[in-house]
Amino acid sequence: MSSFPPRNEKAFSYAIPEEASQPSKKSRVFRRLAIFLGLTWVVLAGFRHHSSYVSGSGCSVKSFLPSLNYESDKDWDWDFSAGGRFQNQEALCPQASALVPQKNKEIWEKLATKFETEEWKAKAREGLAGAVRVPSESYDNMPGPGEDPRWEIFGELHDYLEKAFPLVHSTLSLTKVNTYGLLYEWTGSNPSLKPLLLAAHQDVVPVDPKTVSEWTHPPYSGHFDGTYIWGRGSSDDKSGLVGILTAIESMLEAGWTPERTVVLAFGFDEEASGHHGAKALGKKMEEVYGEGAFAFIVDEGGGFSQLYGTSFATPGIAEKGYIDVRIDVATPGGHSSVPPPHTTIGILSQLVVAIESNPYPAQLTRSSVLYSSMQCYASHGVSMDSRLKRTIEKSVKSDRALKKLEKTLFEEPATKALVGTTQAVDLVLGGVKANALPEQAYAVVNHRIDTASSVEEVMKRDTETIQKWMKTFNLSLEAFGEEVVLDRKEKKKKKAYYGSVVLTDAFGNHLAPAPVTPTGGEEAKPYEILSGTIRGTFNAFRNVKSLGTGGSKRLEEEIAVEEGGIAVAPGMPTGNTDTRYYWALSEHIFRYNHKNSRIGTNRLANGIHTVNENMEVEAFYEMVWFFETLILNTDEATSV
Repeated sequence: MSSFPPRNEKAFSYAIPEEASQPSKKSRVFRRLAIFLGLTWVVLAGFRHHSSYVSGSGCSVKSFLPSLNYESDKDWDWDFSAGGRFQNQEALCPQASALVPQKNKEIWEKLATKFETEEWKAKAREGLAGAVRVPSESYDNMPGPGEDPRWEIFGELHDYLEKAFPLVHSTLSLTKVNTYGLLYEWTGSNPSLKPLLLAAHQDVVPVDPKTVSEWTHPPYSGHFDGTYIWGRGSSDDKSGLVGILTAIESMLEAGWTPERTVVLAFGFDEEASGHHGAKALGKKMEEVYGEGAFAFIVDEGGGFSQLYGTSFATPGIAEKGYIDVRIDVATPGGHSSVPPPHTTIGILSQLVVAIESNPYPAQLTRSSVLYSSMQCYASHGVSMDSRLKRTIEKSVKSDRALKKLEKTLFEEPATKALVGTTQAVDLVLGGVKANALPEQAYAVVNHRIDTASSVEEVMKRDTETIQKWMKTFNLSLEAFGEEVVLDRKEKKKKKAYYGSVVLTDAFGNHLAPAPVTPTGGEEAKPYEILSGTIRGTFNAFRNVKSLGTGGSKRLEEEIAVEEGGIAVAPGMPTGNTDTRYYWALSEHIFRYNHKNSRIGTNRLANGIHTVNENMEVEAFYEMVWFFETLILNTDEATSV
């Protein structure tokens, strides 16, 4: 999902500090012992067992370890009497208070009573199951609506949504953008308040016909077995789409109307990069509402899961960029019985090896989203290994500790991939016959671009990597529309090249890294509202009785795990969402679906993009309550 904990939480050892300052007179005996042992952590552990003495002397860790570069800020004093923790550990990851409606408290409580009725539950789950039964698949590189008949299935989905949510369609205004994009507006009574934008997508990843027999229930059955709703899209992302519509339908049934306008944007080709859906929706919303018009945006993304003995929600606050770089090699063909030293495919292979042998350096910095996530895990993870926790805490001031944390986190490839720019050779093609030298061959390298980098930087680096091999094979090089001069002297002589290499943006859909949403300071109010809503919903939902046999045991286990509720940590999605087209609409964009992602189990994120995709029905009910609470909380907020 959006972030991953390291598997090897205990793989920590601590370096011996290079110097020590003079301790107080009361600690003279310990000073001699520290000098003799090199001030090892064994000595520090011994001090921890004598907390009353150390505490009485007024000493802090800065007195013994000046080489760690701690400042005088009392928030970061090491308190041995507290069991070896910073005095103000909460400062690593402050948490918004659980937020539930106050002005709208009566309507919120009225809505809560619905979650105890079987009538509401049956209607809610059938709303999702019915949407799953419409196979609204999208494919890569499809021509637009009106050009490809495969889009017509979305008309059937629209008909279903209109029948399933009659109040939404009779109350909210609906504009269809590029035929199948859905743009709803629930107009509020106070136009001075910036609207809230909730987003989801209607399309699903196609089901491979070869895998249908592997499904427990048919992929478009919408089957409900008493615990799960099965089928493609049940989790990604029809649960989000139907969850939003179910929430608003319930609020309309209860007779509530907003002060703050709520806008819904539902694309129809998110799984194919949103070229026809969200891209058109983004332009339309800029025309209607203007740049920066929305208070904040919530689209699909990370959920919550149990990590380090605590439930953590990880709303995505940024997205990596990407570019697919195509490497085309062309050389003279001929009969394979008279081969040259290097064929086109051989040259291409060497260039691919050069790319893979020159990975982008990954560095954990204090501005990394992953670093923010780890701070929160250290602050609120009740079962995190103490050595890992101390390293994270010390890394706030110590570069040495930061480097040690980076080394440990990067032992897990999935965690390392969240930081820095990645590269993967995903496509290769060349040759048509075994006895014919291929004139052309190409490979495509997919890059996911770090938030601190850029598309231009990746283009430049790939060009430089490839350029080093041009002289070896006597090839010309054109990179992203420009000729690269390899040797100016040879160029004047109009040197004849054996062949050529051309680098291009393979599909013309490169994407810059997304702006990072603020989570601290004066600009963090939207993050506080979202975080507070997550915590308020999580706690309130678990206080509801009569949840039914489908999920009550799971909820009891979750309550027992975290005891204090849920913590919120900034996250980084592993992929891109439709929000790539909404950057101009708000500085505050979150990728979050309030559902249990079950990281750490044998399930692959609810079967998303694979066989047996499913949605736990209790999790879906909770998602609906989250959207209701978010709308009500945001409606009450006057400072966003």
